[in-house]
Amino acid sequence: MASLSTPVILIVFVVAAGLIWWAGGVLAATTDAIDAHFGWGEGLGGAVFLAVATNLPEVAIIAGGAYTHSLGLAVGNILGGIAIQTVVLVLLDGPGLRSRVPLSSLVSSLTIALEGMVLIAILMLCMIGALSPRELIFARTTPAEIAILLAWIGSLFLIRHHEDDQGWRTAREEIAEVSTFVAPRRRPFNQIVALFALAAGATLAAGVALALASDVLSTRFHMQGVLFGATILAAVTALPELTTGLYAVRAGRYELAMSDIIAGNAFLPVLFLFGTLLSNTPLLPDAQAPDLYLTALGALLTAVYCIGVILRSKKMVLGAGIDSILVLVLYVAGIAGLFFIAR
Repeated sequence: MASLSTPVILIVFVVAAGLIWWAGGVLAATTDAIDAHFGWGEGLGGAVFLAVATNLPEVAIIAGGAYTHSLGLAVGNILGGIAIQTVVLVLLDGPGLRSRVPLSSLVSSLTIALEGMVLIAILMLCMIGALSPRELIFARTTPAEIAILLAWIGSLFLIRHHEDDQGWRTAREEIAEVSTFVAPRRRPFNQIVALFALAAGATLAAGVALALASDVLSTRFHMQGVLFGATILAAVTALPELTTGLYAVRAGRYELAMSDIIAGNAFLPVLFLFGTLLSNTPLLPDAQAPDLYLTALGALLTAVYCIGVILRSKKMVLGAGIDSILVLVLYVAGIAGLFFIAR
């Protein structure tokens, strides 16, 4: 792709972004139907199917980074993606929801807070891995990467076990009264699975195109890999979460919307293990100061929403919850600070 002109590469980048946007809507509708078929809750569905499927672009970017040895771009995309995907909740809370109450007060269980605390723990493991010596390798990977994988798998068992906690039955009944959910049109289950697979494949293919185009564009625009990955590329790869989130909130599936974002963010650091195995080079020990900065920023934004879900405040500011406004302010300030750190 390096032989192509910059305008052509930009077209490839935009077309891939559009394909990701379309696929996100299909993934949201089909995941909803799969959840209903198997009787899984919204939290588990968001933590597994949507979280993995909507992060397929990052899978492709990690693979592309290992192939082109542009690991800085891949690491910046993962850690920067966690922060910017959390900001997607601001759009869902304000323009997307158009409600008189905040999104965090509409979720039906503490599953979201649990997912958020797991994500913060995983991000702390990322920082431990980044500060560990490169020589600390076991089975072609690092202990921190294995710990991240085990933490993510363990969180799935916790979510499955606690999602239907009886202590939140009243909250579920209250949410049901204000929900605007309309059941999707019935399709044969095999068609639903086929549509899910098609959208997932399209998302993965678009991610490959983004990975190749981003590597060239970051060089031609003279941007460091971590900066391009944490800003422009992270914003584009957050499109599936935005699409699926808009579908979910407009259908009254508030927990699915938040779980897709927060549980998806918890899945992203698992890709460090994937990248290390592909490149035979530990990714976390090579993390630079901007990477650690983005890790802390992602944990901070997640903590704000965890507090919002627990407090369930009904207060609104500028058409969104107080927690969403605070997240937006912290993110803008954080990205501004990133440019000073990355110089």
